Amino acid sequence: MPSDTPPTVSVIGLGYIGLPTAAIVARSGCHVLGIDVTPHVVDTVNSGHVHIEELDLDALVQAVVARGTLRASLTVEPADVFVIAVPTPFKDDHAPDTRFVLDAARTIAPVLKVGDTIILESTSPVGTTEQLRDLIAELRPDLRVPGRGGDGVDLSIAYCPERVLPGRILHELVVNDRCIGGITPRCARKAMAFYRRFVRGQCITTSARVAEMVKLTENAFRDVNIAFANELSIVADTMQLDVWEVIRLANLHPRVNILSPGPGVGGHCIAVDPWFIVHSDPDNTPLIRTAREVNDRKSDHVVERASALLAAMPDVPVACLGLAFKANIDDFRESPAVKVAATLAQKHGDRIRVVEPYASALPAAFDGTGAELTDIDTAIETCPIFIVLVDHDIFRSVPLSERATKLVYDTRGIWPDQPVTIDGGARA
Repeated sequence: MPSDTPPTVSVIGLGYIGLPTAAIVARSGCHVLGIDVTPHVVDTVNSGHVHIEELDLDALVQAVVARGTLRASLTVEPADVFVIAVPTPFKDDHAPDTRFVLDAARTIAPVLKVGDTIILESTSPVGTTEQLRDLIAELRPDLRVPGRGGDGVDLSIAYCPERVLPGRILHELVVNDRCIGGITPRCARKAMAFYRRFVRGQCITTSARVAEMVKLTENAFRDVNIAFANELSIVADTMQLDVWEVIRLANLHPRVNILSPGPGVGGHCIAVDPWFIVHSDPDNTPLIRTAREVNDRKSDHVVERASALLAAMPDVPVACLGLAFKANIDDFRESPAVKVAATLAQKHGDRIRVVEPYASALPAAFDGTGAELTDIDTAIETCPIFIVLVDHDIFRSVPLSERATKLVYDTRGIWPDQPVTIDGGARA
């Protein structure tokens, strides 16, 4: 660990990555200012509370706020290190949308000073860190930026993507290896010195463009492998086979590891980032594009199968279990479960009961549909049909005795003992 005085740190964006990062850095002894555009988020953090669901985050934020090493603001202040952790969505044509990254650069530009380090953590298309650098050079011509020629530099600029699993973010921010890409090797070393304060995993330096591609590659790899499982589940469905048994037995092969299918792919990473690669080189990415299309179409397939189930038992209430994009979190971004449940609600109105333990209200996609948010116990008592969309632990805990008489469409394979289930063939 470095022995010098801890730097002051500003984290731009207090979302699912920004707030845990700010809290972890504050725990390491740095004084951290978190910047967000939402007053509610700022007020919540300053009160020692959190606005997102993440294991142990509430206790950590409470501790570092009480200690005085973390506070939040709507206004940026001078700091030694600026970490940008803002969203990078895509547009309707799947083109990357980096406006939040560039807005963050505009926000910090007025307070930058000689010696500062700027680190972009947002998942970004290759070349985004250089765009950020060029914008800062334009906004602050008095500062010498790296990689643009001339003698000496006043700033260090680098890219270091997170690679964490929701539900384990605090742990993985510390133990996972980090790939740190600098505009120059010196920039990478400066950023590495910062990460070594709180990261126990390896800190490996490279160029910014390589680090950007590494992050996209990791998520595209996952997407392609999930697409195989999802496509296999549709094939098994048409052949009236149990896809879960097929995968279980195939995975006994020592060199086969098929992932689990689901209702699609969600989250801000895997469902989005592969498009950044496709957009950069559309002529040479047919596999990555096809994987994205397969995973998006799986949601449509689930809607069709669920609709057939609803038609078999008209008028009865139906429980859609889960809206989050993965188990045991409150993140609904790009969630296929939301797409499926909302589409069913638009077709079947108040027949739909949504069970989502991590929501206090239904998302806007359900407005005007008549669908209701309910709890698992009420659903068990009142709904003859269950559609499992998320494998939350609370759903896994429902014993066979409480669901033996239900007609179940289990898109996650959480109830292998279910007498009647539908996905890749009915099981008796």
